Amino acid sequence: MIRAAAIVFALWSGAAIAETGPAEAAQAAVQRIESAALMLDDASSADDRVAALTETVRAYEEGLISLREGLRRASIRQTTLEQKLEAKSDEIGNLLGVLQSMSRSPAPVLLLHPSGALGTARSGMIVADVTPALQDQANELKAELEEVATLRDIQANAAEMLSEGLDGAQAARTALSEAVSKREDMPQRFVEDQVQMALLIASVETLDALASGLDDTINGDVTGVAPDALALRGEIPLPVQGRILRGFNEEDLAGIVRPGTLIATQPRTMVVTPVAATLRFRGQLLDYGNVVVTEPAAGILFIYAGLADVFGEVGDVLPAGTPVGLMGGDAPLVDEILTDLDAGAGARATESLYLEVREGQTPVDPATWFAIE
Repeated sequence: MIRAAAIVFALWSGAAIAETGPAEAAQAAVQRIESAALMLDDASSADDRVAALTETVRAYEEGLISLREGLRRASIRQTTLEQKLEAKSDEIGNLLGVLQSMSRSPAPVLLLHPSGALGTARSGMIVADVTPALQDQANELKAELEEVATLRDIQANAAEMLSEGLDGAQAARTALSEAVSKREDMPQRFVEDQVQMALLIASVETLDALASGLDDTINGDVTGVAPDALALRGEIPLPVQGRILRGFNEEDLAGIVRPGTLIATQPRTMVVTPVAATLRFRGQLLDYGNVVVTEPAAGILFIYAGLADVFGEVGDVLPAGTPVGLMGGDAPLVDEILTDLDAGAGARATESLYLEVREGQTPVDPATWFAIE
């Protein structure tokens, strides 16, 4: 059980460990996954079920990322300690022999010396100097052996912890998809002209053409107050958890240059709108896969391409943090994750999200809007 594993990590973090980072990360990860499981149970009765499930999915994703990293670093630490103890096996044997001999002999006998009182005095001084050093070595050895035992317990529980976390994340994503499809309470700025949208999709061959033709797909008047993220320019978080593969106008391996940023993510990772925005488009487009276009400010478009599932209705005003879709791919099996950990690898980021920003139809560097490090 996850709860039993949390106790193991708590013991580990309380031990005399030189590197506390892996312990703290793993313990926090287990607690994050535990809280996510409770959040999933509570989400069915939440007033805003989509918001509750969004936070639940995010909690699972963060917990699993931290758990993998904690387990990876725990595996490295365990291997290092075992190699260290193996290399010191002869020294450890001698130390244990000396300590065992000292424990069996009465203190006065240890101090007696055949040369008389002077030798006995010198003997006492030597023993007084050596004993603390031997005790320090013994304490260090004890701490290392206890740490190895704890690390082995952690590795033994890894499969169960990962399995529960992966199952919980999948259940949360499924519930989120269902909740979004049933949502009807979103504020709407306009109604999509489905005929014009179908004609646009059939005729466009580039993101340029899609972006320039979106205004023709509005049916009737535009109402309400438009979102305005101008004040957040340069500080907006990325829409998905991942790492940057390529930046603005960087050439890929095929020699293709795109005016956007490519973000590597794990399979089935949730994609959100990081700021309030109007949903302008969602659907399949050429070889981009599923595409989502949002408008966070007048004349500004954020384009997300490469999703497997997309959420929302065109014309809706989405609050910051609202999910707009999920990445594709299959969640890794527990055995695959453990194999990667044994090989020293991190989580596999097999999916990629393409992020493009347009100002007045002109692509600009996403780093001018997003907090890309």
